[in-house]
Amino acid sequence: MKLNDKIAIVTGAASGIGFATAQALAQAGAAVVLGDIAEDKGEQAAADLRAAGCRADFVRCDVTDDASVAAFRDAVLSRHGHVDIVANVAGWGKIQPFLENDDAFISKVMELNFMGPLRIIRAFLPGMIERKSGKIVNVSSDAGRVGSTGETVYSGAKGGVIALTKGLAREMARHGITANCVCPGPTDTPLLNAVPEKHREAFLRAIPMRRFAKPSDIADAVAFFSSPRSDYVTGQVLSVSGGLSMVG
Repeated sequence: MKLNDKIAIVTGAASGIGFATAQALAQAGAAVVLGDIAEDKGEQAAADLRAAGCRADFVRCDVTDDASVAAFRDAVLSRHGHVDIVANVAGWGKIQPFLENDDAFISKVMELNFMGPLRIIRAFLPGMIERKSGKIVNVSSDAGRVGSTGETVYSGAKGGVIALTKGLAREMARHGITANCVCPGPTDTPLLNAVPEKHREAFLRAIPMRRFAKPSDIADAVAFFSSPRSDYVTGQVLSVSGGLSMVG
């Protein structure tokens, strides 16, 4: 899987699935711009990739802020001229009963998980349309396909990302742009480690493969949708969950 001469951006790239995605794309030959609000971790992540012989740099990006997204876009385009691959990985959630969700919590979940990807897509899509090519890969969640107890708003936001991806795929096909969605199941990241132990044990019992996903498992799926091997694939949703959710 070769991505030589491709320019990719990855949000949420300072750690977890985002970093694994940046690493996978960079190792395939792409020049990758890592975006994240965690500046120190993001700079170190990019430096680690460069030390491994990859092309990578970091630009701060807060996907919940219009001005930050615009500044991120301008910095990326000034350095590279265009973008071939947009990987929306930044997201956040917390297990909490729906009726305990206050307005601030709901707003944070929606801004990070739905509006964030939407902002990033709108920022880079005009250039893709002009070039008549591009790959958009949104990382959603199986919670958006089948729901998740204690994650009702999160499920709604991630379900919105799935629908956004499908609508975008239909609208952009005539421009040579694909849009696909990767839905992780429970994945061994700092976000999962913050989940109470009893919930992690329940997740593990429910996974037929009896292990949590590794960030690299998700990144491999993103890399496929980012590569020429998926040129005739658009509007699709791929669960990477060890069999936890077998959605038809």
